[in-house]
Amino acid sequence: MRLRARAKRQPGRWVWMLMALLGSASARAADTPLMVAEVLGSITNQYPPLLASLIERDIAAGRLQSARGAFDFNAFARLFSTPAGYYERTTWDTGFEQFTGIWGSTIFGGYRVTLGDTLPDYDSSRTQGGGEPRIGVRVPLLRDGSIDRRRATLSKARLDQELAHPVIARQRLDFVRAGTVAYFGWLAAGRRWMIAEELLRLANDRASALTNQAQSGLIPRIVLTDNRRLIVARQIGVVQARRRFENAAIALSLFHRRADGEPSVAGRERIPGDFPEVVLPDSSTLVSEVVRGMDRRPELRRLQLSREKLAVDLRLARNQLRPQLDAGATVSQDYGARTYKDKSELEVQAGIEFRMPLQRREARGRVTEVEGQLEQLARDEQFARERIRTEIHDAFSALSTAHEQIQQTRLNVELASELQSAEEERFRRGAADLLALQLRELAAFEARTLAVDAQADFFRAQADFRAASAAEAP
Repeated sequence: MRLRARAKRQPGRWVWMLMALLGSASARAADTPLMVAEVLGSITNQYPPLLASLIERDIAAGRLQSARGAFDFNAFARLFSTPAGYYERTTWDTGFEQFTGIWGSTIFGGYRVTLGDTLPDYDSSRTQGGGEPRIGVRVPLLRDGSIDRRRATLSKARLDQELAHPVIARQRLDFVRAGTVAYFGWLAAGRRWMIAEELLRLANDRASALTNQAQSGLIPRIVLTDNRRLIVARQIGVVQARRRFENAAIALSLFHRRADGEPSVAGRERIPGDFPEVVLPDSSTLVSEVVRGMDRRPELRRLQLSREKLAVDLRLARNQLRPQLDAGATVSQDYGARTYKDKSELEVQAGIEFRMPLQRREARGRVTEVEGQLEQLARDEQFARERIRTEIHDAFSALSTAHEQIQQTRLNVELASELQSAEEERFRRGAADLLALQLRELAAFEARTLAVDAQADFFRAQADFRAASAAEAP
């Protein structure tokens, strides 16, 4: 009994051990620096709007299956009975109809048997005792031959299924760009928070030395008061920087998610040590990027598929202008007891039906409408190509400018830090006052903040450039 009880409790221990391992793994992941690749992977696998857009493929597949319903095999069965009257009979009629899609033809057939009294010659339902199987075909010779509404609907449903891919690709480009911008906004806010804290630390470290100097009478107490005021002002700056970081972290959590799909707010402990390496694309590749962007941008593919859909509509509209001329043939043969002499031979029926609306205003209006839509689409495609070209050029210009600003802000940081160090040395020797040192510290703080902003601007411009050139397109 003890062994069985111990065996029952054993799976619980394994569960707790597994949970402990997973908890420690998640804790280690929470301490590791958050990189942009992790955010982009979260967008691809867990971002709800992107997952919702993927359902568009299932919706399009459902529409395609619905359009294929026009080609379904149709069967019917009818039972007619006249139990009282001059002629008493019962007719059982079954049949099928199959639209083939081959030049709009339809194959049909069936079986009919009529039992009861002998029927007059004019009654078309009469058969011999064994019944009458039949088979036939209908073929449109002019209108609805090369295309009809059913085949047009099927063709457009197939194009709609292809249209789902550029729609998803466009949304993915937008989401990746937005997630990248949110990530580097979060990273920049965290770096600015750290710089603000460092600036506050300088004032706090100086407070004890100034207190001793004021008590010794080496400096007036107003200097000590000024440093306290500076500490309070910088504390306010730290609070503001922390709030901006929290706001950026919350905004990033929409894109960065846990394994269970819930938003994950990345704290300060996940801020990387620095921005990624800055790499400027070669300007000589700009022309090739424009060409590749034209091939990869999903908008152009969407416009192309939309044009193909309108081409189907135009074919259908021009088809409606034609007169309807249908040919048909039916072969039937009665079997069984020869109740009727004229029903004993193989019977072949053939015919032609002609029909045409004289004014055809609906078809003419539809042709004019679709031709106008095609012309609109051609203008839209021309402008889309121009817009893509300008977006790529503008994004590359912004990227180059941001790269140049990074070089300048780095030099600005070096110079401001050098001046700050010199002013600190002068202050320690008593050759400078606190106001001059504050100004140097503020200048160094602003220089470092500008450097952080320049790096963030570079990676935002890089995200814009990759989105414009569709570098993230699947």
